[in-house]
Amino acid sequence: MHKNELLINANEIRNTISKLKEDGYTLLLDITAIDYLEYPDATTNRFAVVYILRDHTFKKFITVKAFVDDITLTVDSISDMYYSANWAERETFDQYGILFKGNKNLKRVLNHHQFKGHPLRKDYPVTKRQLCTQTEDLMDEMTPLLESYGYSKQDHEDLMFLNVGPSHPASHGTIRNFLALEGETIKACVTEVGYLHRGFEKACETHTYSQVIPYTDRLNYCSAILNNIGYSKAIEDMLGIDITPRAKMIRIIIGELSRIIDHLVCNAANMVDLGGLTNFWYLFAPRDKSYDLLSRLTGARLTNSYTRIGGLEFDLYDGFEADLDEVLKEVEKGINDALSLVEHNRIFHDRTQDVGVINDEFAISAGVTGPNLRASGVAFDLRKDAPYYGYENFDFDVAIGSHGDVYDRIMVKFEEIRQSMRIIKQAMKELPDGPLNVDHQGVFLPDKKDVYGNIEGLMNQFKLTFEGIKVPKGEYYGYTEGANGELGFHVTSDGSGTPYKVKCRPPSFYSLGAYSRIVEGGMLADAIITMASMNFIAGEFDR
Repeated sequence: MHKNELLINANEIRNTISKLKEDGYTLLLDITAIDYLEYPDATTNRFAVVYILRDHTFKKFITVKAFVDDITLTVDSISDMYYSANWAERETFDQYGILFKGNKNLKRVLNHHQFKGHPLRKDYPVTKRQLCTQTEDLMDEMTPLLESYGYSKQDHEDLMFLNVGPSHPASHGTIRNFLALEGETIKACVTEVGYLHRGFEKACETHTYSQVIPYTDRLNYCSAILNNIGYSKAIEDMLGIDITPRAKMIRIIIGELSRIIDHLVCNAANMVDLGGLTNFWYLFAPRDKSYDLLSRLTGARLTNSYTRIGGLEFDLYDGFEADLDEVLKEVEKGINDALSLVEHNRIFHDRTQDVGVINDEFAISAGVTGPNLRASGVAFDLRKDAPYYGYENFDFDVAIGSHGDVYDRIMVKFEEIRQSMRIIKQAMKELPDGPLNVDHQGVFLPDKKDVYGNIEGLMNQFKLTFEGIKVPKGEYYGYTEGANGELGFHVTSDGSGTPYKVKCRPPSFYSLGAYSRIVEGGMLADAIITMASMNFIAGEFDR
């Protein structure tokens, strides 16, 4: 048990979390479960539920763990305390079969409604596949929702029910929003996800720690390297490894470039939904230049798999600095050109201001983080509040909005691009020489000359490749500031070279969980641009 973990009895969950909330732990980051069926020296209880919370200063976090009764598999819901618990509890039920007493909509969220069993249980076969043959009309969610808003079943005839997605040019991923409309006004919205569900967390359990890195690329594929960094950092922290100063600085440089790319994609797509195709090309051209640079550095444009546990795959190539300078100039020109078309544009202002408003209190309750939260006026950024890799030594500002509308979210992202460029320029000036990777034979692959030149190097390569990095037994929550907010990995190790369990805390999942309440009362056309401004990445929330 690490210092931030609180172990309690299952019947104390509500009281404990209520007390923590009173003490300032206002942000429920994630809920998951652990199946100890195959864990060495496990207790008599098979399942435990884990709650991860962050306090109002955003500097501290705590994990609360409780073992579940093996017969009832039931614990009390906290969905009335935190809005984010709604989907978090549904996911834990879906994947593990834990029942949350008091959750009014405890149904599957990632796996389809015909799915049998719970895939993250240790006795569920990883190769078992289950097809969905029937569509779900979602009226089991829509009807009680409408009733809570004062609509009777007879009133349904006056409403139009409409699906937006999952196959829709403006749904920004395979997302289905089922709407009840009066005219063009949304009276109720139900969101369904899981169409892109690949079983990331199940796959982690059958691969070594290093083999998981390419899977992280496919979470948020618009900023893949930030996922690489978040996962690798969590494992390095478990190993007690401090990567080299040069590796830290390069991770900052490439990570901030990935953040820039992600924000360019989001704002460019948002402009298209507003009818501004010219803006799209102004922003996508520098994005393409950035991909050219990443391709030269990592060998891949989109899914880079650039980090290694203990360092990085490649050092910067000759001419990297000049190429990076050129990319940053292109980015600066692109955002200036795009803003020149919309900054004082009446149509743009009318379409984006006071549209899709997220107030700060609801955002915190819903677990919204990143630019979506900062646009609501909450200055939460892990690079400032819980800095890592020396971010505290950089001179940059946290961009915040005041109203939490589409306009604020767009402008916050533009400003974050500028701040990321500031960080990159400072990092390039301070980039230290020295080794790129840790010198640790239990973590990093030996040089090829040693593999081919001596038996020790050959054996080391063989053991690391086939057995993996042996991570000390225990549980750990690691976090970084992803492009869309707090990206967390709750990792359980049994001491072997393969993760016993990896739970990803994806920022998009909780933003999308809040989306349906945000768009209710607004117009259909506004729901489209609200979705675009919140930057939902299907690979991340579906996993």
